[in-house]
Amino acid sequence: MRAVVVTAHGAPAEVRDVPRPVCPPHGVIVRVAATGVCRSDWHAWQGHDPDVTLPFIPGHELAGTVVEAGPDVDEWTPGDVVTVPFVCACGECDACLAGEHQVCERQAQPGFTQDGSFAQYVALDHADVNLVRLPPGLSPVTAAALGCRFATAYRAVTVHGRVRRGQWVAVHGCGGVGLSAVMIAVAAGARVVAVDVSPEARAAAAQLGAEVTIGPDDASPVSQSDADASADAVADAVRTVTGGGAHVSLDALGSAQTARASVMGLRRRGRHVQVGLLLDGPTPLPMGRVVAWELELYGSHGMAAHEYAAMLARIVAGELDLDRLVGTVIRLDDVPAALAAMSGPPAHAGMTVAVP
Repeated sequence: MRAVVVTAHGAPAEVRDVPRPVCPPHGVIVRVAATGVCRSDWHAWQGHDPDVTLPFIPGHELAGTVVEAGPDVDEWTPGDVVTVPFVCACGECDACLAGEHQVCERQAQPGFTQDGSFAQYVALDHADVNLVRLPPGLSPVTAAALGCRFATAYRAVTVHGRVRRGQWVAVHGCGGVGLSAVMIAVAAGARVVAVDVSPEARAAAAQLGAEVTIGPDDASPVSQSDADASADAVADAVRTVTGGGAHVSLDALGSAQTARASVMGLRRRGRHVQVGLLLDGPTPLPMGRVVAWELELYGSHGMAAHEYAAMLARIVAGELDLDRLVGTVIRLDDVPAALAAMSGPPAHAGMTVAVP
């Protein structure tokens, strides 16, 4: 099969012929119909994730068709059209037995702990635990967004954020996961503030229903060399437009600066949800503010397969329109360039999806 292969962190990835994966006894082989190109893939390519060993095939957001099922698989057969969370759970550890598959103690992650979906075929573990059947009519390109960015944002907003109608929600970083969070919060009846340095990303957030957008020119001028002061200026702008601070705030980018701005922009007893990966070292947070204002801090790490039904029902009903989140569709040969482009400013708003 053809696949994108990374042989050295940060070096150009290559599209080459490699052997097809072997089907696990408890897993399946899926022919990939579409796969998202996510910032998490960029982190893996750059060497920020210690679970990744070289060489490897990135890619963890996918939709496709089962072509082979292992002898220990009961619920899936060739021809089933599926997606999968980016965390493939074991189904047997204490976390899994409690239903918290997204924090499985023995989890596998395509594109990180094993070869991923930037390929024509991918092997997926523990199929009976992890696969999700796609409803008829949902295109593979649209469904490719579900396994990481949209599902993660959905759980972050609905479970951790507990967003209610009329509440203010601040979204820091309007890439794929941030724009997903904007859409989901607006659908819940929230008033959304979208924060991003990119005018295109802010415009996309506004088109999805964000009531207010904040960019660098909207925060009080500070020395850009003082990261905390810059973050606090953004937080001040959020508190001003929301009349005291957001009820819920998400860091959908993943940096020390956006995490601090998210926490500092909350009102008393507000909720911060950390969605973006923080892989660049220690991230100090203003814990004095957390204690004094009784803030709640959450991490959000995807969503278990058994929780997808409610989300899919809302997508089928038209409450959530994933097609509006896809920015561009590329071929597998274009994935190395798309990964490299993530080292600079976004070329477009919305998600990039590759079709092998």
